[in-house]
Amino acid sequence: MTLSRWAKLKPAGYLWLCGLLCLFNGQLSAQTDPQVGRITPPAPSDPVPVRPQPPELDARSHILLDFNSGAILSEHNSQARVEPASITKIMTSYVVFQELHAGSLSLDELVTVSEKAWRMVGSRMFIEVGKQVSVQDLIRGLVVQSGNDASVALAEHIAGTESAFAGLMNQYAQRLGMQDTHYVNATGLPDSQHYTTAADVATLSKALIRDFPEQYGYYAEREFTFNEVPQSNRNLLLFRDERVDGIKTGHTEAAGYCLAASSVADGMRLISVVMGTASEAARAEQTQALLNYGHRFYETVQLYQQGEQPGQMRVWRGASGSVALQIPSDVFLTIPRGRYADLMARMELQEPLLAPVAAGQVLGNIVISLDGEQLLSQPLQALTHVPEGNWLKRWWHGMRLRFAGDDE
Repeated sequence: MTLSRWAKLKPAGYLWLCGLLCLFNGQLSAQTDPQVGRITPPAPSDPVPVRPQPPELDARSHILLDFNSGAILSEHNSQARVEPASITKIMTSYVVFQELHAGSLSLDELVTVSEKAWRMVGSRMFIEVGKQVSVQDLIRGLVVQSGNDASVALAEHIAGTESAFAGLMNQYAQRLGMQDTHYVNATGLPDSQHYTTAADVATLSKALIRDFPEQYGYYAEREFTFNEVPQSNRNLLLFRDERVDGIKTGHTEAAGYCLAASSVADGMRLISVVMGTASEAARAEQTQALLNYGHRFYETVQLYQQGEQPGQMRVWRGASGSVALQIPSDVFLTIPRGRYADLMARMELQEPLLAPVAAGQVLGNIVISLDGEQLLSQPLQALTHVPEGNWLKRWWHGMRLRFAGDDE
């Protein structure tokens, strides 16, 4: 604004206006510094660890990712369509757990075994036609023994037919974003229209652990006996590595030997999927190599908790002069091990912020970087509603903004 606009003001009025402007200027200029700085002070003279390339695997495809942050630590052909074999049963169990959660199925509910279920080929838990078996026993037969008979018995009990159950499987696959997956059965027996990808299996595995943490415990069981027939879990890593608590093996001649696994160490959960190896031993060894690499050279840290308030932001023309900023969800970050102290954070705010401000309104982002490279950008929301101020404050803040614009 130019001085000529104020030429008609009396000297006393002009001095009063200038003084009031200075007062408001001093009050309104206080705000959160967008340069947040380091997450924590750096450790003195800590050497930067050397991180090798991920191991090369003799498999058709694979992926290794962190459960909390979603960071992909290694992958090869992870979007390529492959036959899932019995890894299909992860989705079979996911649908069963959904039914349990909805209350339309119970663990002690009895299932009458059909002739189709009894006649299933491949891996079985040895249920008998016409007999009744509890849902809980069938879940263990499905998960621990990878029973095709258990899969069909559960599918028919829930949806009437295995084909109808496959329709449910596809609905959940779409809901989870598994765009390159299609099921035609509950077992994983070969079919040209039955396929998935390593990336989709990882997505499903993450959803299984996240959505059903209690039921996921079935996947850590090493042995199950039914009909006086004891059978061991085919996931060899459950017997070799105490960090591993699942998930599922698969094998057909066309699919090769496959393994989806998860392991937890130092608060970090990794999910690996290895598809199409040459043998049962190979799938275990190559999965072990991936998990060892992830745990050895990476760490996952929780930077912020949901609802945490990293600062405030100035509000113009509002009943309040500022609003607290909050983090809308937990923020996890996977970084090279030993580099946590080197993380830098800054706020990128949408200024100037004019009232009214709605609670939950996105006002900017908090950006985390390492060595100048941006690793993530997390939205910042207004914690509370800020209504417009009275007419005097709205008018005066408008004047202040005009002066600031003229200065620029």
